[in-house]
Amino acid sequence: MADHNGGQSGSTDQAGSTEAGTAVATSVPRTVSSGTAVVVTDGIPNPGHQPHRLRVTDLDPKKDKEAARRVSALFFLSLIGSVLAVVFYFLFPIDPSNLDSVRISNLALGLAISLGLLGIGVGAVHWAKALMSDAEITEERHGTRGSDTTRAKAVEVFTLGNKESGFGRRTLIRNSLIAALAVTPIPAVVMFRDLAPAEEPGELLRHTMWKEGTRLTRDPSGTPIKASDVTYGSAFHVIPEGLNDEEHRLEEKAKAAVLVMRLRPEDLIETEEKADWSYQGIVAYSKICTHVGCPVALYEQQTHNLLCPCHQSQFDVSDQAKVIFGPASRPLPQLPIAIDDEGYLVAQSDFLEPVGPSFWERELN
Repeated sequence: MADHNGGQSGSTDQAGSTEAGTAVATSVPRTVSSGTAVVVTDGIPNPGHQPHRLRVTDLDPKKDKEAARRVSALFFLSLIGSVLAVVFYFLFPIDPSNLDSVRISNLALGLAISLGLLGIGVGAVHWAKALMSDAEITEERHGTRGSDTTRAKAVEVFTLGNKESGFGRRTLIRNSLIAALAVTPIPAVVMFRDLAPAEEPGELLRHTMWKEGTRLTRDPSGTPIKASDVTYGSAFHVIPEGLNDEEHRLEEKAKAAVLVMRLRPEDLIETEEKADWSYQGIVAYSKICTHVGCPVALYEQQTHNLLCPCHQSQFDVSDQAKVIFGPASRPLPQLPIAIDDEGYLVAQSDFLEPVGPSFWERELN
């Protein structure tokens, strides 16, 4: 191929090089300056430990004993605070009609419980800072496994910790700490136990307000419901008649709340012993979920499913409210219903099985 000067391109030069158009250019590796390299041996030197400073309690046995007495005094102070919390609980009772009694009770209980907790906390911190071993140590990282050697080492560490803390040797501190820890939960036990009813709670949870002849009424108005009011696909939130007049209305409602729905009779799957618990496709089931007691309030009329919004348990209303999904372990209890002479829906009896989540005093048949 001719060039612009009339010569042939690709001719060799005087050094005998090959044609420029066909030669592969070779490259020489670039030399990297040593200033950009990473020197792996340039590590951080071990700073070591600072000179150990002895504490006052390490230098003076008298100060050691004084610190031990202060720690024990704090633990005994905690014990006194816990006992005072129980005393104040009964000494300053709450009168619902008197707001000042609430303030006084909360103030007294708060101060006493704070004293009980702070005594243990401050005492433990003072014990660790003033009396326990104060040596600096370095522990190398190593793999751990449950071998006999590891278990033996754990026992050795526990024994060493006991020796350094003086727990086994300082009997005054140990005994006062044990006494304070033993008494600390008592205020909580007393107050939490008083949250339960004065009567035996298991017996109260077994029964609700429903009884034979009690009318089903709308929640919250208390208006009685006729069978003709319940149409196909509808759902009524129901409470027992007279609930709004009860002294402990909310407590009773938490057990007796009911959902009433109407299905086509041919869609119901009923056992022989429960065949007369419904009326012309109208069924009534407890509104209290058998999982943890949330209100089962969402009804899907096409599938006849009830949904608990808390943990997504689902119950099939057409098949005795059996659990079809979720953590609930048993069906919703059914309330036997009928109609009275005026056409109003009434209960045939109370629930024949426990309502809501299980509790330890209850036995299920």
